[in-house]
Amino acid sequence: MPTWSTFIWAFLVGGAICAVGQILMDSTRMTPGHVMSILVVAGAVADGLGLYDPLIKFAGAGATVPITSFGNALVHGAMLEAQTHGWIGVITGIFEVTSAGISAAIVFAFLAAIFAKPKG
Repeated sequence: MPTWSTFIWAFLVGGAICAVGQILMDSTRMTPGHVMSILVVAGAVADGLGLYDPLIKFAGAGATVPITSFGNALVHGAMLEAQTHGWIGVITGIFEVTSAGISAAIVFAFLAAIFAKPKG
């Protein structure tokens, strides 16, 4: 059963990840797309170095909700499938782990396009 410290650490770690992204946007001329790419790559590198799983165990949703977890999922899936299927597993593992999130993004973007009024 989670304790209050679990929620506090999740809040602090998730907030720190988001604060890094906000600081990058405020202090540089980077667009949100650039910052998002940097955070995804940072999550991928952290997983490749074996640092992201301990962070998830420590912070829970504070590490799995921000965009860095997408990079983690990409590398994690690729590495798991590469162990069982070789080089082709690198490609299939990426899509196996992240396909639900990608599919949801496509469906919700389509629904938003149908029901939202465009500006201008």
